[in-house]
Order: sequence, then structure tokens, then C-alpha cells
Amino acid sequence: MNSFYTEEELKTLGLKKVGEDVSISRKCSIYSPENIIIGNHTRIDDFCILSGTITIKDHVHIAAFSAIYGGEEGVYIDDYANISSRVSIYSISDDYSGETMTNPTIPAEYKNVKSAPVKIEKHVIIGATSVVLPGVTLKEGSAFGSFSFINKDSLPWSINAGIPCEYKKERSKKLLENIFED
Repeated sequence: MNSFYTEEELKTLGLKKVGEDVSISRKCSIYSPENIIIGNHTRIDDFCILSGTITIKDHVHIAAFSAIYGGEEGVYIDDYANISSRVSIYSISDDYSGETMTNPTIPAEYKNVKSAPVKIEKHVIIGATSVVLPGVTLKEGSAFGSFSFINKDSLPWSINAGIPCEYKKERSKKLLENIFED
């Protein structure tokens, strides 16, 4: 026995849309499933959290212990993206300045929540334990090393790493050009 929902079980989760050949772990926590779209040939591993407005396209892998917090603005993950283990992606964040209160138990009038969509384009790779903040667009083919703190947009087909994340060098498209056509 594996830990993934069967096709019949996936239909009962209440997802807005779910494609073909989708594997979602039974150990994945899904909040607001009516706001979540999952494309074809996608796999979501154990102990992931999906919350809020999320669109995941085709051939996407989200590894164990990752969390995607879409809020109302949403997280959009395009085809062939790879989210390594323990990655956290936020389209919503509290104000940490100390000028307002924080956490979900506090009434909204005492908080200053920042909310902006996150876009992860085709062929993006996010390394283990990285964090993506609200309003960031990860351009097509960009790659991020483990433990990257991603607080700004990337260049297409770039390799990036660090705290905060910085451009390191260009990423090759050679394998992609030999296998896939867009």
C-alpha cells in the first residue's frame, strides 16, 4: 500500500479542479480545497500543507514537509516546477515591525497583513528549506539553492542562492532544448 489517495478519493477532497495522474499523500493537509486547482501528472508528498488560493499546473512535484500559503491573492505554480522538501511559499505575511499585532487569533483591525500573489513560472527549481515571500515572481527556468531566502523576482534561466537570495550565474537550457518543445 502507498500513502497516496486513489483517483476516487481525490474526487471527494472538494478540490476546485484536479487533473489526471495526480498523486497527493493522505498525510497532506489541505485547507480551503475549493480554492485549489491541481493539473495533470502532479505529485504532492507527505506532510505538505496547501492553504488558500493555489493553482498548480502540470508535471509539478512538491516534496515532503513543504507548505504553500496562498491566502486570497494566491500562489501560481506553472508546468515542470520542482519544490524541494521543507520549502515555504507565502502570498500572505504579518507585519513584523512591532507597530501592529500579529497572528491569526488577533482581529484584523489590529494587524497589517501584507498580501501579494506569488508566481512560479515553468521549469523553476526551489531547493530544500527555502522561503518565498509575497509578491515574488520566479521567472522561467530559474533555480534556487537550498536555504535561499527569496524576497525579490528572479531573472529567467538563472541560478540563485543565499540569504537574501542573489543571482549567481546563468542556468543552461541544453537538456530542455533536446527533450521538450514549448
